[in-house]
Amino acid sequence: MEKTKEFPLVNGGKKKKLSIGVSDFKRILTNDLYFIDKSLFIKDVVDGMEVLLYPRPRRFGKTLNLSMLKYFYDCTEDNAHLFKGLAISNEVDIMAKQGKHPVIFLTFKDIKSETFDVCLEKIITTISKIYREHQNALLTDSMYYEDKEYYKKILSRNVSQADIEESLKFLSQFLYEHYKSNPVILIDEYDTPIHAGFLHGYYEKIVNFMRGLLGAGLKDNIYLEKGVLTGILRVSKESIFSDLNNISVYSMLSEISADKFGFTDDEVEKLLVYFDSSLSFCEVKSQYNGYNFSGLDIYNPWSILNAVHSKKLGHYWGNTSNNNIIKSMCQEADETVKQDLMIMIEGGKVKKYIDEEIVFPELHENKNALWSFFLLCGYLRYDDYIIDGKIKKTNAELSIPNQEIMALFITKIVPTWFASSEKPDEIINLAHHLVDGDIEVFKKEFTEYCLTTFSYFDVGGDNPEKFYHGFVLGIFACLKDRYQIRSNRESGLGRYDVILIPKIGIRSSEFGIPNSELRTPNSRGIIFEFKTLNEAFGETFEKSIEYGRRQLIEQKYAQELQAQGIEDIVSLVVVFKGKEVRIGVFYN
Repeated sequence: MEKTKEFPLVNGGKKKKLSIGVSDFKRILTNDLYFIDKSLFIKDVVDGMEVLLYPRPRRFGKTLNLSMLKYFYDCTEDNAHLFKGLAISNEVDIMAKQGKHPVIFLTFKDIKSETFDVCLEKIITTISKIYREHQNALLTDSMYYEDKEYYKKILSRNVSQADIEESLKFLSQFLYEHYKSNPVILIDEYDTPIHAGFLHGYYEKIVNFMRGLLGAGLKDNIYLEKGVLTGILRVSKESIFSDLNNISVYSMLSEISADKFGFTDDEVEKLLVYFDSSLSFCEVKSQYNGYNFSGLDIYNPWSILNAVHSKKLGHYWGNTSNNNIIKSMCQEADETVKQDLMIMIEGGKVKKYIDEEIVFPELHENKNALWSFFLLCGYLRYDDYIIDGKIKKTNAELSIPNQEIMALFITKIVPTWFASSEKPDEIINLAHHLVDGDIEVFKKEFTEYCLTTFSYFDVGGDNPEKFYHGFVLGIFACLKDRYQIRSNRESGLGRYDVILIPKIGIRSSEFGIPNSELRTPNSRGIIFEFKTLNEAFGETFEKSIEYGRRQLIEQKYAQELQAQGIEDIVSLVVVFKGKEVRIGVFYN
């Protein structure tokens, strides 16, 4: 990439430093850290409705943007100098509001408790700290006795749930009465406690509490100037923002503020040039690009900044969270969901309805809710979406956005589909035993794994073949760079269960998985046929395996591989009886 752009140097000719993990706007500006100017976000907020919600995936700059709003509005100190030279400084009407309002700023990003009582205690502590920040200005002799007693109660944290639900509304009143100016309420990661509640079984309790807290602070609050919330999801209006008719929601599907979270192409290119990065724009784009925010290509800032700092492409975003909810949903998903994910892992797209208003309990039952969750949390990309006005849903083509997220699916999430999340390495080893020719080792370890890892609940039901089908898809997802993995497609005269088609000239080291030799045109193709043993009809493992072998031949399942010039083919007939498995292996 040609370095034609020039940048001002500071500190006597020294370049600015990267601001990895720094989310305080004032600290970045006063310490001459590198700042990508998103200040026109302030204009979007000032011109917007009274209450605004901006859902974005984690690590997309939500906290920094709220911090910028805090220093813009705050009337308790002079911060005008921070905005000189930024794009917002050219907006005269907007700058007239700078430094004119008191601010209530709180974050729920660290409230991830396992019980509701501990969660509520942490929220009470958080709000008590906000009250403490304002106590010198507010807790004076001029305050009414009853208000003073309530204020002291919040400071002591010896309060009821009802008291804390009213806390934002009353603090707004106290600030208005003191400063004679309507306060601004900024709430970062408002939905983190709700995520924790869903994961740990107190969802209804935390939703009821948040409805009371946010409803009192943001709905019909006559003292409110502006309310701005960020989070990962737009939690259903019916469950949280009941009757809140003064709110606008701008997600990644919205054109408004689309470029205000995350980095654009131009911003990434300038960043690489400024720091003389050895990484090319093309390879950075391949590794981290792919997010579509209403037609704009957007990058995850966390990954870009860490790649520039470490001078190498890595998997940075996936390590910023334990991904527990995503893993849990993948484990519980049915065969159809897993096959759709496999299509995306192979580089394809699937068309789904996307509903921006997430209702957590539906994630276990509603497949559309699951896809919406994946998309809004940053695990998928959308394209070609159509808004259906009647059902208020988005019909979109979904895909995996970039190589970093692809690696996350292959190495961290897919291996837990039908297996213990503690054993991803064993699953990867299973795959390599088969494709590298250790067939007997594969048979032995596959049968032992099924016997020792699965439960009868996993393999029970009317059709255990679906369970094993999904498990095999999960095993071979780690070979995506070496094989095309296809499922339930026509070949010859029938439909095979799973087939692995070797790719030609593709290295397998892309995701740090062993064996980097180049595949050749004579590489082995692999076919799986699944059977459930039915002893009521006098079947035995041996008879079922033989029946599967004849089916492979008569239905000509190998035809798709042979049409691509692949003659070295191994077929596996896998017969299940609960957790007990027998495998027949046949060679062309």
